[in-house]
Amino acid sequence: MQNITRLFDFPYYQLEHYNLPDALVTKQGGQWIKTSTQEYINKANALSRALLNLGIQKNDKIAIISSNNRTEWHISDIGILQTGAQNVPIYPTISSEDYEYILNHSEAKYCFVSDQEVFDKLKAVHSRIPLLVEIYSFNEISGCKKWSDLLESGSDTSNQNTVEERKNNVLPTDLATIIYTSGTTGKPKGVMLSHNNIVSDVLSSDNRMPLRKGSTRALSFLPICHIFERMLTYVYQYGGISIYFAESIEKISDNLKEVHPHVMSVVPRLLEKVYDKIYAKGADLTGIKKKLFFWALDLGMEYKPYNENGAFYNFKLGIARKLIFSKWQEGLGGELELLVSGSAALQTRLTKVFTAAGIPVMEGYGLTETSPVISVNDMRNKGFKIGTVGKVIDNVEVKIAEDGEILCKGPNVMMGYYKDEAQTAEVIKNGYFHTGDIGEIDSEGFLKITDRKKEMFKTSGGK
Repeated sequence: MQNITRLFDFPYYQLEHYNLPDALVTKQGGQWIKTSTQEYINKANALSRALLNLGIQKNDKIAIISSNNRTEWHISDIGILQTGAQNVPIYPTISSEDYEYILNHSEAKYCFVSDQEVFDKLKAVHSRIPLLVEIYSFNEISGCKKWSDLLESGSDTSNQNTVEERKNNVLPTDLATIIYTSGTTGKPKGVMLSHNNIVSDVLSSDNRMPLRKGSTRALSFLPICHIFERMLTYVYQYGGISIYFAESIEKISDNLKEVHPHVMSVVPRLLEKVYDKIYAKGADLTGIKKKLFFWALDLGMEYKPYNENGAFYNFKLGIARKLIFSKWQEGLGGELELLVSGSAALQTRLTKVFTAAGIPVMEGYGLTETSPVISVNDMRNKGFKIGTVGKVIDNVEVKIAEDGEILCKGPNVMMGYYKDEAQTAEVIKNGYFHTGDIGEIDSEGFLKITDRKKEMFKTSGGK
């Protein structure tokens, strides 16, 4: 029985329990290319062997800069972590100067990039990053070594025993990743998260996700270098959920219709755009169709969970879902069962109207420093309350300071800021992480954010 204590245990757990034919799926040349759970593990092991051949030692750092989510990212993640090295994901859209700062500060030895644009940006500052030995690209581009060649160089399995030894020597308390968050002033700060920080958050968050294990498709498009999406992809791996990677934000609409996902994560900005687009279409209607559209919308805005509005409301909602809201569902692929929202405050009207439409929105709260989830709504067991960010997850303690600041203690709280003890001591006092956000816990245990000093699920270097 595979026990999960380190991040690279997730694919092995998936192999034992679900063994998916489509664990990771990326679109290439117009085709969705599936990677099975077994292939995922085989390739991660090949990469680990290749990295050992390059001389990678425990606690070395390898950066990944990818402009889109893709299968190679996850193979790289597991391949790096199995050697006892750390993965340093970097937001692709930050400046060349920030690339330079992060790669020097983290002392990264190698960097995997996705494409020509990222490579060119990195190449411009490479000469000022003395410890960076080599760059490998996922895409085949001129002037850069190919990641696929590196993978191929690990096809000789003679040092697999060494990989197993390295894996066995990785402790749950060991550093797994450094995620650089954009400081409001000065340079980005490197948030150090251990295997246990993220694993504990994944397992506690999974308890709140009403997903059918082993037969569900997720569409992933929020940046993977951001801890919110990354943590969710581990939840998906744990639950035997097939992960399809959207090509880009521009193609999200096409990808929804091709993949028919059951679950995906969103940021409020995106949900606003989807709603505005639907609203504009409704406003263009005429006659009875227009009247019905706005009747359904008004009904949605009155939504309350757990049949609180009574039988007559539910009867009307049933009609609205059939006549109007079913088209919303079609536009989002036709099979969406759940949206997970993070990164900023979600307007309650959006939670109401999408949930009324049969597409529940689970809003949560957390920061990069808390791996990230502190609390999240759950449709089941009366765990959902509109206008709140849900109840605090298992094994995590939240208390409200006298000035109203939300303080968090638990296995999800970061190890600290990399090479910055002073800043760490400023935010972690007596074991409690000071979030910088103001909130309250109501009589039923729901956390409500009343004032934000920081962005929820704070973006990793990106805005």
